Amino acid sequence: MTATKWPELPWSAWSDTANTLHMWTQIVGKTRLALTPLQNHWWNVPLYVTARGLTTSAMDYGDDVLDIEFDFLSHELHMRLGSGRNESLALKPRSVADFYQEYMQRLSALGISIKIWPMPVEVQNPIRFDLDTQHHSYDPEYAHRFWQILVHTEKVLRAWAPGFLGKVSPAHFFWGSFDFAVTRFSGRPAPPREGADSIQREAYSHEVISAGFWPGNGGYGAAAFYCYAAPVPDGLSEKKIEPAAASWDKNLGEFIYRYDDVRVQPSPEVALLEFFENAYSAAADAAKWDRKALDRG
Repeated sequence: MTATKWPELPWSAWSDTANTLHMWTQIVGKTRLALTPLQNHWWNVPLYVTARGLTTSAMDYGDDVLDIEFDFLSHELHMRLGSGRNESLALKPRSVADFYQEYMQRLSALGISIKIWPMPVEVQNPIRFDLDTQHHSYDPEYAHRFWQILVHTEKVLRAWAPGFLGKVSPAHFFWGSFDFAVTRFSGRPAPPREGADSIQREAYSHEVISAGFWPGNGGYGAAAFYCYAAPVPDGLSEKKIEPAAASWDKNLGEFIYRYDDVRVQPSPEVALLEFFENAYSAAADAAKWDRKALDRG
């Protein structure tokens, strides 16, 4: 695996942009939710990494199809119909309320009529999209760096994928939690989660081990790679894994490998692949997964 230089992404420098972009991705993501039928574990709602940014992929609309893409090279949001019509709006410093208003206007110009719930999800102190003037930052350099890291991460996830023969998710970006992940399944149903809402019940209906990246939101304050098991098997928190800089975070209940520790390795790709594989192995063994059936020898 060829080593490449991974960009810096200090949360203190781009948190305002990240929090604004989080709300913008929720607006677009809720459009995908409105236009696609439910798939297991909410696989119908995430966004996907492209050669230029993040996309909804093609969504049915009547006899046509629509896709919407965040372009972090030209810093535009593109809305495209299969019949050829398209609209774009600029990604620039602007409030969520302003973005939301123009977004809905552009969809209307394409003849797209949808209703989405205008409240953000999975964030503290949510503000309705149409009333949110608090989040209004956009630094194109850091948005571009964020996308570059997603591209690098997906390459590593692709390299990790051939080792698993069981049910596995695509590499997808969840706009609710603002993270990028792949999830592996044991094939066994999970016990009901106490206090779980309808979203969690669907997402965690079966035993999973999930690995991915998030950029520091949710109060963590630093970009990091993670791996967790749900439900958490007994003894997992005591497991030691490689690389040495990776460790169990007792507050989060998962393995963490900080992005700043990864990017300075001689080969960030090799180090990250080692983390994903070792964290998965520790979790799968602790949970007594049938690894002879699930793992490629």
